[in-house]
Amino acid sequence: MQYTRVGRTGLKVSRLCLGTMNFGPHTDEKTAHAIMERALELGIQFFDTADVYGWKIGEGVTEQIIGRWLAQGGGRREQVVLATKVYNKMGPGPNDRGLNARHIRQACEASLKRLQTDYIDIYQMHHVDTETPWDEIWQAMELLVQQGKVLYVGSSNFAAWHIVQAQEAAATRSFLGLVSEQSLYNLNARMIELEVIPACRAYGLGLLPWSPLGGGLLGGILEQTREGRRSSDRMRQALEKNIKKIEAYEALCKTLERPPAEVALAWLLRNPVVTAPIIGPRTVSQLDDALKSLEDPLDDQTLMRLDAIFPGPGGEAPMAYAW
Repeated sequence: MQYTRVGRTGLKVSRLCLGTMNFGPHTDEKTAHAIMERALELGIQFFDTADVYGWKIGEGVTEQIIGRWLAQGGGRREQVVLATKVYNKMGPGPNDRGLNARHIRQACEASLKRLQTDYIDIYQMHHVDTETPWDEIWQAMELLVQQGKVLYVGSSNFAAWHIVQAQEAAATRSFLGLVSEQSLYNLNARMIELEVIPACRAYGLGLLPWSPLGGGLLGGILEQTREGRRSSDRMRQALEKNIKKIEAYEALCKTLERPPAEVALAWLLRNPVVTAPIIGPRTVSQLDDALKSLEDPLDDQTLMRLDAIFPGPGGEAPMAYAW
């Protein structure tokens, strides 16, 4: 396994991050525990979750599954760099969501209890909260850091301007601020190259791409369809919209003699701002397959061919559109 630092910090994590959103809704607890065991065996020690995963308001189903695994001991918690998130609705009250200080405090305490741990390595804001001032957010996060309940703070789904606001407000308080940003990023969703990636680079945030396979679109969907596997209505619509690109992409992968999912992950890993793509295996075999993306980096010619298929926004702002 390869390891790298999270942004400008000294914290080292595996180049692949185990996403756990499937734990509960799509992957039963026994299989989820087996996946986490296998991840550690393979050297993947960076786990990502969220209080809202499991999609039952207030229950934190996925966090509970992880907590019961961590509680088995054997050095599990000591080995894992654990990240979770706060923002989404976790109760019936008006303050049971967002980034107000009250919710941050209550949500953190609830996550710690479900995860059966006394600290969170990276506590991430799941979305920006435009109704709460940054001084209030940072005061609440600073207190959690001072109490030892949180080590680092990250963001998710932030625009570049939100990263700038957050970091400048943190600087006035002599606080470390954000160390990572989770964004939708894959070959077919490259909008963050305009401004989010430059902001991450400028402020020293490690980028954690979620949905690196485009929800399955970049995982060999045409071959799966030919094999008779069913896709969701959403995925069928996405395929119809992007059929020409996906046909060209899977043809390229065939010439490379590499599975499409492996190529998609390898493409992300070539970006120096990317710390670790977040993979969401539903089975142990899917986890094993993901590791192959680390073994053979893509060459420049292949990167150019991928750019021709998935051109993205044309570079970074403002050069991509100003002239």
